[in-house]
Amino acid sequence: MKRQIGSLLTLGVVWLCLPVVAMATIVELKNGMRLEGSVGKIASMSDDPLKTPTAGAVDNQLIVFVDNDLKRTFVSTYQVQDVQEAASTPVERVKIDQRVASSGRTVHAVGEGIRITPWDEFGRRIYSMQTARGQIDVIQGITEITPQWTRVEGLMADDPYVWDMRIRTSNIPREKLSAILMRRIDPSNASQRLQIVRLYLQAERYRDAAAELSALMNDFADLKAQFGKQLDELYQLSATTLIDEVELRKETGQHNLAYGMLNKFPEDKVASSTLLRVKQMLTEYQTAYERRDKMFTLLKDHLAAFEDPTLKPMVEKAVAEIEAELNINNMERLGPYQRLSDDQKLKVGEKLSLAISGWILGANDSTENLAVALSVYEARDLVSEYITNNPGVNRQAILDKLKGMEGGAPAYVAKILLNMKPPLGNAAPETASEIAGYYLMRVPGVPGRSDFFYYVQLPQGYDPYRKYPTIVTLHGAGTTAEQQIDWWAGTHSEKAKIRTGQAARNGYIVIAPMWAEEHQFEYNYSAYEHASVLFSLRHALRHFSVDTDRVYLTGHSMGGDAAWDIGLAHPDLWAGVIPIVAQADKYVARYWENARDVPMYFVCGELDGSKREINSRDFDRYLTKTNFDTMIVEYRGRGHEHFQDEIPDIFEWMSLHKRQFFPKEFEVVSMRPWDNFFFWLEVSDFPERSLVLPANYPEPKKSPVKIAGKVLATNGVLVTSGTGKAIIYLTPDLVNFDERMTVTYGGRNYGGNVVPSTEVMLEDARTRADRIHPFWAKVDTSER
Repeated sequence: MKRQIGSLLTLGVVWLCLPVVAMATIVELKNGMRLEGSVGKIASMSDDPLKTPTAGAVDNQLIVFVDNDLKRTFVSTYQVQDVQEAASTPVERVKIDQRVASSGRTVHAVGEGIRITPWDEFGRRIYSMQTARGQIDVIQGITEITPQWTRVEGLMADDPYVWDMRIRTSNIPREKLSAILMRRIDPSNASQRLQIVRLYLQAERYRDAAAELSALMNDFADLKAQFGKQLDELYQLSATTLIDEVELRKETGQHNLAYGMLNKFPEDKVASSTLLRVKQMLTEYQTAYERRDKMFTLLKDHLAAFEDPTLKPMVEKAVAEIEAELNINNMERLGPYQRLSDDQKLKVGEKLSLAISGWILGANDSTENLAVALSVYEARDLVSEYITNNPGVNRQAILDKLKGMEGGAPAYVAKILLNMKPPLGNAAPETASEIAGYYLMRVPGVPGRSDFFYYVQLPQGYDPYRKYPTIVTLHGAGTTAEQQIDWWAGTHSEKAKIRTGQAARNGYIVIAPMWAEEHQFEYNYSAYEHASVLFSLRHALRHFSVDTDRVYLTGHSMGGDAAWDIGLAHPDLWAGVIPIVAQADKYVARYWENARDVPMYFVCGELDGSKREINSRDFDRYLTKTNFDTMIVEYRGRGHEHFQDEIPDIFEWMSLHKRQFFPKEFEVVSMRPWDNFFFWLEVSDFPERSLVLPANYPEPKKSPVKIAGKVLATNGVLVTSGTGKAIIYLTPDLVNFDERMTVTYGGRNYGGNVVPSTEVMLEDARTRADRIHPFWAKVDTSER
């Protein structure tokens, strides 16, 4: 691949000197991200990165920034893993002649966009924004285009504005970008046309580069022989990119789509090695489908041979379920069954037991004991009914029944919870859309208030047996939850009724709570707002198959303010928090220490009013102290907007972050009574000196209560808290239940007689709805 790109980069050297050679530095972070650009350091986010620091300030420069001309990314020097010089590469820079405004009002702050017209063929548009002076209309023009970024400047007009902003070039479709470029060059000049080809090539837009080169060769017949090989290489790169897309769809569980793409893979002008790879992938799918069909045959034969009249009805029911729901995502559960299906030493009942127990518990816990297999199969249905949280369920009767069943033991229940479908997964959503997988869900609200609602978009090929990364996104003032779904998952195709955005491509569930009141224009930091988000998430966990270790909280504007606060208030819930154009206020400043326990990714605009100055105190805390995984992305010349440009990099960041639900040590703070659950610790009875309700904020003499938990090397946990009461939840990830343990709180040891409990586990799964990490036991300090 690199050799192909290298040969293509010199396209047109006969006619045109090589483009500008770019020099850059690569900064590798401990979280796995790689940043490339020019590197600098500052002491505070209130500093100007373009100005030389004052004398004596250099020693305190703990904030590293990487500027790639599109945006600046700020990180802590403590998060830098490695720094190295990047290899020099040629970069096309196409200048577009425009009448740039050199005088007039300078845009110091960019208000929220009201209307932005499409680019015309001259690379011009009108950007209408709301300001303190009312609506203003700025005529903008594209003045420079590179593979990665495009410069947009204010143009001369009756009321000109001096404004230099940057956008991602990939956001401009080829038809529009090529039209702009063709007006800049002489279409009859082959060397200038080749510059456009190279620009697309360097942007890794291989299909666009091939289309431009093909058009060039059609217009210049004498070039066909000279560039025929390069065109073939571009087609090959396009084919390789298409295979990468198939791999992505396959990895994210979109198997029907991946299989369809492979069957329709273009063969014209594609290298034999690429076609061989396609054939191998098709063979893998066909082998998987044949393996599934073989399992069906084996199950049918073994069921026919099973003669126990007492057990056969339940065995038939279990096998019928497997036959109805076995698919490529879950058939590994039957791996031991298939491997041992022809073992002459095993009885037919033992073989069926491997299938049934593997189906319920997972392949690693399958058993040849049919009594156990049928017990966990029966227990699964009882567990599912218990944790639905439906008010009509007789939970005590279920517990009583489970106590007499081997499958009701905590060790089995934990595996059942992990491998089962969502307990309400078969319940039809209240309101369905014509868009596949798009629903409006209703959630019972807090007493005395109306119910909550949220929109959810499931990825294509959604399977309740597969766990999906999930985005919880909060709308801003003047925008809607539906627009948040569009932003992340993409607008849908009217013809295909599917979405094609990045969440759809990457196989994410997107949840958009309708969290704010009608006509609400600012976040209020209230219990009601927290409940609307957290209740919606828990409701979704009961209905859809969410990977609770990969749930990301985000929001725009007012929703970004909410995401920032809720993320810090409940750090144990999120794999990462992504506030976009957010502003720090109230509890965010008091909870800053909680950011050690949750990764943060901020997106903002250089010209978003005084946001940077307002946020600098909290940003400085995250970026100048150790153990904060925080990134701040600031777009050059941009203001208060949605930043569609940043989506690809956000998905890369999310792919590198998973929740650590069982930290060996944590320390958090709180000032609100509903911010009281952290990882494996629940606290209550806050001291008056620490409680501040939003309506009374601020109360200067009050300070947050500190809450800390630590897992001891001596098989125990130590909790220190300024609160009066605490409940400590335990799992095998924290302690060994088979050995003597200590649970210390307030100087007292509560570790005696702590044993795993099915009731504790099911109550936890019912209330928190996290089936991946249920708690096995609890110690309530108020009961001793």
